Amino acid sequence: MSRWFRDQGLVLRHPAQYIVVTFLATSVVGTILLLLPVATRAPGGASFTTALFTATSATCVTGLIVVDTPVYWSGFGQVVILALIQVGGLGIMTLTSLLMIVLSRRLGIRQRVIAAAQTGSLRLGDVKSLVLAVIKMTIAVESAVALILLMRFWVTHDYGFGRAACLAVFHAVSAFNNAGFALFSDSLIGYRTDTILLVVIALAVITGGLGFPVWRQIAAHPRQPRHWDLHTKITVLTTVGLITVGSASFMWFEWTNSATLGPLSIEHSAVNGFFQSVTTRTAGFNAIDIAGLREASHLLTTILMFIGGGSGSTAGGIKVTTFALLGWVMWAEVRGERDVEVFNRRVPTDVQRQALTVALMAVGGAVGSSMLLLTLTPFEIADVVFESVSALGTVGLSTGITPSLTVPAQLVVTVLMFVGRVGPPTVFAALVLRERGRLYRHPEERIIIG
Repeated sequence: MSRWFRDQGLVLRHPAQYIVVTFLATSVVGTILLLLPVATRAPGGASFTTALFTATSATCVTGLIVVDTPVYWSGFGQVVILALIQVGGLGIMTLTSLLMIVLSRRLGIRQRVIAAAQTGSLRLGDVKSLVLAVIKMTIAVESAVALILLMRFWVTHDYGFGRAACLAVFHAVSAFNNAGFALFSDSLIGYRTDTILLVVIALAVITGGLGFPVWRQIAAHPRQPRHWDLHTKITVLTTVGLITVGSASFMWFEWTNSATLGPLSIEHSAVNGFFQSVTTRTAGFNAIDIAGLREASHLLTTILMFIGGGSGSTAGGIKVTTFALLGWVMWAEVRGERDVEVFNRRVPTDVQRQALTVALMAVGGAVGSSMLLLTLTPFEIADVVFESVSALGTVGLSTGITPSLTVPAQLVVTVLMFVGRVGPPTVFAALVLRERGRLYRHPEERIIIG
């Protein structure tokens, strides 16, 4: 592919450009396939906007839909969506891990060794082993999840073996890749009392949302967390904290809500609170009606979607490491400490600036896109902000307005999903590669803050 680009005079000089081009090309191919008449159940085929929106949502593992997936798309169309989800999930895990290797060449020898350990590669050029490791992990997790789901759909819910197998594979792939696509019109609301099914899907979402570098560290030191690198410690600790706080908050806010957890038993309420806390940040599955959530839960959901999952994972958002690091930065400033120290490690100033830049760019993107959607749709600000953050965070949850969006609004959301998927690693790479040292420094002068 690189030779073809050179022959055409199109040279990708920036490593992050490969991420953009790869996802763009995948979305285009997916759009073409979904435009085929055989991809829809009804004759005539899908419109260009519908095909583009769905292909981008699947490739960017988002899960937002403008048509009912099991009703509108044929078996062929559903297979195309499944393939796009798999390619998108594998692509982001592989490309971001490879990007870490490329960027590490600009670091010193100590940082290079750390980067190699994080990606699981003993040699920075060992691309093949890295790709194979990502693929093996993906197949192993998806196969285990699919097997359990097969038994639930086949034995517990009385589907035929063939149908149960299709449902199991589709939802296993969608869950691990944090896509949120489901082959049920109401997502997983019909299975809100199936504890095993919800827990298995939630665990698959967590696995995909932590990221490949984290799992390499955990696999290398499964019983010795003190030997994990700083990235892994922060990712795991923050993820556990967000899931715990989110679960308790959802249960507290929705305990007496007749539209969500109210009619459920204590066990099922706890499981659904946990499930919603997990999928809200990354995946987009829902076992309760999102439109029926109380205002406090809507706000909590928006915050969790904005934070997202782990770096180098199938999840979106600003990433848990960015969120956690900003918290430590504020804590250090409040205490008057010069350095930001996390687990007895000092975080470089340039990393702090990068985290702040990523977060503020995400805020600007969410606010700007929300204002644009408000001018293109008749919906209330709460629904529009929710939709914007869901698309930008590649989560896929919606209050139900997605199918009613106008064509221009659908295109805006399509761009948001694409930017939300390729944006964080691309921005990070750009920030790192633009670092340069000056031979001089201007005089210092303070300004008034607050």
